[in-house]
Amino acid sequence: MNKARKPEFRPNDFVVYPAHGVGKIVSIEERDIAGMNLELFVISFEKDKMTLRVPTDKATQVGMRGLSSPDIVSKALATLKGKARVKRAMWSRRAQEYEQKINSGDLLAIAEVVRDLHRSDDQREQSYSERQLYEAALERLTREVAAVTGQDEALAQKQVDEVLVARAA
Repeated sequence: MNKARKPEFRPNDFVVYPAHGVGKIVSIEERDIAGMNLELFVISFEKDKMTLRVPTDKATQVGMRGLSSPDIVSKALATLKGKARVKRAMWSRRAQEYEQKINSGDLLAIAEVVRDLHRSDDQREQSYSERQLYEAALERLTREVAAVTGQDEALAQKQVDEVLVARAA
């Protein structure tokens, strides 16, 4: 049986967990679960008031990763400047694709969702489900931009908004 390579994360590192976004490793603990001794990353998602425990040897398998590089953040912001690519598929199919992109944890894919679902003031109103997906993607994007650039989320939100507004102009 091939043993999964343990990622090199330490307490106080910021990580991206695909299904939840950016969290901070609070500690690494050992627990006895079902007769097995497991080493676990304890990840705190402050904004969601949630704590997640991930076995250290499964972290890479579930897609947990370190923060994106500043270069990837720049590419994600550049992606926002592009023209929205909205497929002509049914909304349920597109919504499923957007959901997958958001939960992939890939910053560039998340930026594509924000770009495609962003509406400027002169465009038609978003449906409830469109708005939910847009806000989820926008929150994931701004949290990671904030963590990578070392600024608070409000500044990161402003930075992303400026890019989106400039695109619409």
